[in-house]
Amino acid sequence: MDKAAFRRHCLEKMKERSRHNKHYMESKLHLRLHNLIRHSGAKSILLYWPLPIEADLRKLIWALPREMQVYLPFMEDVSFKMVPFRLPLKRKQFGIYEPGNTHRKINKVDIAIVPAVGIDAEARRIGFGKGMYDRFFARLRNRPIILFVQMEYCCSREAICDPHDISADIVVTPRTCYSKTGTQNVKRSTLRRRHCHAKRSNRFFHFKKNNVFTI
Repeated sequence: MDKAAFRRHCLEKMKERSRHNKHYMESKLHLRLHNLIRHSGAKSILLYWPLPIEADLRKLIWALPREMQVYLPFMEDVSFKMVPFRLPLKRKQFGIYEPGNTHRKINKVDIAIVPAVGIDAEARRIGFGKGMYDRFFARLRNRPIILFVQMEYCCSREAICDPHDISADIVVTPRTCYSKTGTQNVKRSTLRRRHCHAKRSNRFFHFKKNNVFTI
């Protein structure tokens, strides 16, 4: 299955997701993300304002500490830049809500939480096909810790993405978390499901709580 066909498969899976337990599953996702963020020691984070088909993380935005700087995407041409989260939000292209623009040049963030339609065997992202996140991360001076979020886990067993597609350090779903194994020098990383104490050998921090990577 190629990338385009797999994207269609994942989108259908997202659309067929049961609605009766949506709020419960989103609450579990919020808890996992909040634990990961809290133990990372991050001071700044890039989030997103959700489309109806994406995981709704709006409650997470309000639950973050006040001292943490929260950014949202602000679309520019074929990519976007980071702007501070502030109200009111305005509806823009593709039905995406954005804060007001800023003249500040923000090119560094500690953690980025990115919605993913699917992922391939190398933890590379399959999005809606616009390439905005790929262009955005290519311009950053320092690579942040990247977390992909999915309400329904959809992962290809093959490497079907392009080399420029961004990859995740951790993939988070309501049911569990997956992280890369090995180090950054490994040419092909696979995703491993974590049930126990997890030390991140390919990043500069580790998580101390056993329950961070449990179902």
